[in-house]
Amino acid sequence: MHMTLQFLGATEEVTGSCHLLTVGGQQVLLDCGLIQGGKADELRNYDPFPFDPAQVHAVVLSHAHIDHSGRLPYLVKQGFTGPIYTQRATAQLCNIMLRDAAMLQERDTERKNKKRVKNDLEALEPLFTEEDVEQVLAQFVVVDYGQRVQVADAIEVRLSDAGHILGSAIVELWLGQKPEQKKLVFSGDLGRAGMPILDDPTFIEKADLVLMESTYGNRLHRSWHETLVELKSIFKATINQSRGNILIPAFSVGRAQELLYLFHLYAKEWDLSRWRICLDSPMAIKATQVYVNNYPILDDDFKRFTRMSPGNHPLLSCAEFVSSTEESIALNDIHEGLIVIAGSGMCNGGRIRNHFVHNLWRKEANIIICGFQALGTPGRLLVDGAEELTIHGQSVKVAARIHTVGGLSAHADQAELLRWYHHFEDSPAIILVHGEPEAQKVLMEALNQDEATQPKSSAIAQWGDCLDLTALPEFVWLNAASDTPDA
Repeated sequence: MHMTLQFLGATEEVTGSCHLLTVGGQQVLLDCGLIQGGKADELRNYDPFPFDPAQVHAVVLSHAHIDHSGRLPYLVKQGFTGPIYTQRATAQLCNIMLRDAAMLQERDTERKNKKRVKNDLEALEPLFTEEDVEQVLAQFVVVDYGQRVQVADAIEVRLSDAGHILGSAIVELWLGQKPEQKKLVFSGDLGRAGMPILDDPTFIEKADLVLMESTYGNRLHRSWHETLVELKSIFKATINQSRGNILIPAFSVGRAQELLYLFHLYAKEWDLSRWRICLDSPMAIKATQVYVNNYPILDDDFKRFTRMSPGNHPLLSCAEFVSSTEESIALNDIHEGLIVIAGSGMCNGGRIRNHFVHNLWRKEANIIICGFQALGTPGRLLVDGAEELTIHGQSVKVAARIHTVGGLSAHADQAELLRWYHHFEDSPAIILVHGEPEAQKVLMEALNQDEATQPKSSAIAQWGDCLDLTALPEFVWLNAASDTPDA
């Protein structure tokens, strides 16, 4: 049976997840995410798909983050009518996140068109609208962890907890029929062991090919204990010395809830009663309620804390929820003693930018960066030491202290990625996706260092590479984008 896998996103970059399986003439897409980064990167989202969306039989979605789900409405707009299989909580989160993405698309296009009209240029259309999102939501088919379902004539799927955000999944796929059947495992985004709220990533034992993310393939995160000590020191130094505000750009799904939980657990130890804590993100507020409603799939410690304090829920007890624009603007008049958690996580949109305008230039202020920052984003510029940012067309000096707290990352680091892979039996073939080139190169070297666990075959995916799955564990490339895709 003819079986291929083509890489059409998140190749030598972290965002834009999209991988096309073709088995027995039927096409199934793994993820369909937005490309994030600078303006040039985001314009690539308007490129036509290198396949006919109307011919795609189904989509399997690993999780709700917009770089994995955000191009689904555009896929539907271009003719895709099939089912979208995903974990139950992911479908609920997408109901929030994709609606917000549509609103931003329409607002951004309207702003651009005002300028284009003045220059006698043709008006643009948004990448997708809320109507397209409604259609996506109607096509979701929810799947629980551990449930094995048939998504095409010769493709079966099972989702397991990836420990990254609520509903995130490792995707196991059985392709074709025995005895020629092949098993593909797609990691999605892998979380970290021992992190709050979520269960640890699931270990999988068998695969013919592992498709693994590599976001932090060249880095080791600080330990959880060191991270907590670091956060405590930031709060203590700010309240006792600089007396400014603390701004935390945070992804609305995952990071925001993790911070709320930590503030609940360590309220006394971190002396948080001296702070006014605000979650200034309508989307994060809605997502927090989805976390509350999906209590059964959260970890045992979180459940225990919830049972111990009825009426004082760990995610609802320590912060003011700021929904209205007026309430958000009012925070700009506060110059000390305020902790603001706001999106977007990479600082390229959302209310955090407004708070930057009023705080970034203050030497008393502190900015805590606690998530991955893609190349070209304002968050990455801050991490790399930028002396100013352009926000809403004006230059804002960076005088605030910038803290990069990598230990809060929801992505596995190099050691955790290696540990996850080494739980597979017989060292299956592996292809790295979802990482920048340097991180992938270092991770690949680490994978191939130990002869006992060295993969049978290994490669770093490049855009357009198409792999003949029937030849596994050998890599046979069809119409490869490069002459030497193997690492």
